[in-house]
Amino acid sequence: MITINNLAVEFGGTTLFSEITFAINDNDKIALMGKNGAGKSTLLKIIAGANKPTRGNISAPKDAVIAYLPQHLLVYDHVTVMEETSKAFEEVFKIKHRLDVINEELIVRTDYESDEYMKLIEEVSELSEKFYAMEEVNYEAEVEKVLKGLGFERSDFTRLTSEFSGGWRMRIELAKILLKKPDLILLDEPTNHLDMESIQWLEEFLMQSAKAVMVISHDRAFVDNITNRTIEVTMGRIYDYKAKYSHYLVLRQERRQHQLKAYEEQQKMIAENQEFIERFKGTYSKTNQVQSRVKMLEKLVLVEVDEVDNSALRLKFPPSPRSGQYPVVVEGLSKSYDEHVVFKDANMVIERGQKVAFVGKNGEGKSTMVKAIMKEIDFQGKLELGHNIQIGYFAQNQAGMLDGEISVFETIDTVAVGDIRTKIKDILGAFMFGGDEVQKKVKVLSGGEKTRLAMVKLLLEPVNLLILDEPTNHLDMKTKDIIKEALIDFDGTLIVVSHDRDFLDGLVTKVFEFGHKRVKEHFEDIKGFLEYKKMENLREIEKK
Repeated sequence: MITINNLAVEFGGTTLFSEITFAINDNDKIALMGKNGAGKSTLLKIIAGANKPTRGNISAPKDAVIAYLPQHLLVYDHVTVMEETSKAFEEVFKIKHRLDVINEELIVRTDYESDEYMKLIEEVSELSEKFYAMEEVNYEAEVEKVLKGLGFERSDFTRLTSEFSGGWRMRIELAKILLKKPDLILLDEPTNHLDMESIQWLEEFLMQSAKAVMVISHDRAFVDNITNRTIEVTMGRIYDYKAKYSHYLVLRQERRQHQLKAYEEQQKMIAENQEFIERFKGTYSKTNQVQSRVKMLEKLVLVEVDEVDNSALRLKFPPSPRSGQYPVVVEGLSKSYDEHVVFKDANMVIERGQKVAFVGKNGEGKSTMVKAIMKEIDFQGKLELGHNIQIGYFAQNQAGMLDGEISVFETIDTVAVGDIRTKIKDILGAFMFGGDEVQKKVKVLSGGEKTRLAMVKLLLEPVNLLILDEPTNHLDMKTKDIIKEALIDFDGTLIVVSHDRDFLDGLVTKVFEFGHKRVKEHFEDIKGFLEYKKMENLREIEKK
């Protein structure tokens, strides 16, 4: 059992949180929730030993292994994927090597009575006990199984890690963590760089093979599937629920209603006492009662109500200019880079008003198809856009296209029209730009903040074909809900490239699956598609 004792974090005169205490038990699968800036990542880093608290401590058994996957990391560039991932077993290999060295030394030494000889005997005994207690493992096979589960091909194993993007390097680090079989796995946004199949594989692994897990994630379906406990960080303290995320939301709403009721009753009591004090403060016969009530109010612990949930804010798109009946028609489309075929003979018809998803493993051509639609790349075959198409495009690098010299407010003010202009501050607030932050220059914003701002800007422009490439990576659940509701009401045509099942569920009605150099059309929503895929995978296992 790992215990967190009276943790406090303070900086620059601000208290992030204080007096936080809880325990993490075997098989706890914990979702760490709270709004951006509440201190979730800081708490995770302290438990991992990467940060120090202002006060308090973490206590864990001496041999407990805690593994931490941060949002951003680096791996070495001069080794292969297989070599880097095999470092998960470095400790085992070190013990084996040391045992071999000692045994060689014991064979040639003859000073059987010396202290040094006895120390070697003790060391070999201790290491042997540790080594032979480990279950016998085919390390290469284990590495291969995990890497393939996380989306790597066998041909990737011998490639240098420097050849892979940041997202794929994150998978290598995740593979190392899973292979160590730690007592506690700490994950900060692990699904941001995973495709749908890899997320499903990771879910299975965490549920079936992992011990304790604590995760920060904005992927609601992922969190709901793997967790059995939710800890919320809010207003400097925590609330601990023995419930998965969806049940926690219900309990949280009930808690807030109780808080509101207690707050209102307390405010009424304070008002009544203050009125009594004002009325009788000069009356001699009431002096003791007045002083008693003044002291009582001074000592009173005020009831606090959690942050207001502003997810009720409804964001509405401007009406779409009418387009032709078929905004996108693709016939026999192929795309290759030198010898590498991305996809060939792809066919696709998207009708006006349809909402479709592009899904599939990373690198199978989803973003390439979007670039073809945007006429950003050349290709073989036919691709036609319908009459009067006006495209709104959210690329993964959209944040870099904003004007850095103007403010957050000005960025939105330049595109907002009609009634929406009176609600710019409310909309920016819902996307976590509150107070003075709306006056910040865009160039000083973080990558995540720029992504959110680019999304708001896109949502307010009048278009009739909206293309979103991984739009939810830097958005919290509340913001995603606001966008999803707006997209459901959007009267134009929508293409979403995403691995976020919860975001796609109830939003799209057709799925185009990219894989094995083909594009396959599925006439069903995301739930139907996933059910079909699971059946297909089972059939493949049976065939094997």
